[in-house]
Amino acid sequence: MPAKPRTTLPAFAPVPRKCQRYDGWTPDRQREFIEALADYGSIRAAANSVGMTPESAYLLRRHPEAGTFRKAWEAALDIGMQRVEDVAMDRALNGVQEPVYSYGKIVGTRTIYNDRLLMFMLRNRAPKRFAADGARGMNAVDKQTLRRLKKEWRAEWEKAKALEAEEDEEAIFASLTAKLERMKAQADTLMSPRTRRLHAAWQASMERDRREGYSWMDDARLGRGDGDDEGSGDGPGTFSLEKPNPHAPSRQMLPYLPGAKRDPEPAGPPTYEDWSAAQDPFGGAARNRARREEG
Repeated sequence: MPAKPRTTLPAFAPVPRKCQRYDGWTPDRQREFIEALADYGSIRAAANSVGMTPESAYLLRRHPEAGTFRKAWEAALDIGMQRVEDVAMDRALNGVQEPVYSYGKIVGTRTIYNDRLLMFMLRNRAPKRFAADGARGMNAVDKQTLRRLKKEWRAEWEKAKALEAEEDEEAIFASLTAKLERMKAQADTLMSPRTRRLHAAWQASMERDRREGYSWMDDARLGRGDGDDEGSGDGPGTFSLEKPNPHAPSRQMLPYLPGAKRDPEPAGPPTYEDWSAAQDPFGGAARNRARREEG
């Protein structure tokens, strides 16, 4: 069985330097290097992340007083191997996207699967079953086992990815909700007492409309005014057909509203009068002809 990678970094004493340069291996930079090595699993990537070269990192490792630093280095590499195994497993199961060229231009991509990498991962995960000490090929049972294990590992991999995506989505929603709450609280503090009372009244009115199932389409058909309730007279809570709502649809649009009654379709073919009415839906040309005839 392969050794289980470590999950924590041990404390270490920074390697002493003859002179402390701001661009050299300071104690803080040494700690950042070890943490980056645990994240990347690569000496070059970790050294570049702290603004140093891998050659200088190896020189620091060979220092006579770098005993604890070397132990931390090894522990960080063990943790970094987990990232390398995850990447290798992802490529073994899902393949790698490779561009497809035609006449010097990219026309698409194709997925390339590496069977050697897959066998390496199998021998690492199940060394007794897929040991490399034999020269025999895979029989039917081995191929069936390989397909079954690949299916199980793919399901496990997709489940882990889905959980990570769900956690990220929940974190994003929580961040957005907190930001909206801060914006709302800031807006409330900037309101005057009168505006705050009007805003509360508006919210209460909207809640009452929701409970009563209010729809602006009803007011549009009946020609109600801008008041809150039905009534009579000229007050703000009244309506009348002589004073329609200025925001309501026109009479020509009322037949086309949802649920409105429409005239039956004509039985015969359209006449010249129908064509004239379609060209002049508001009757302006007909009124002009009538005025000319009267004059």
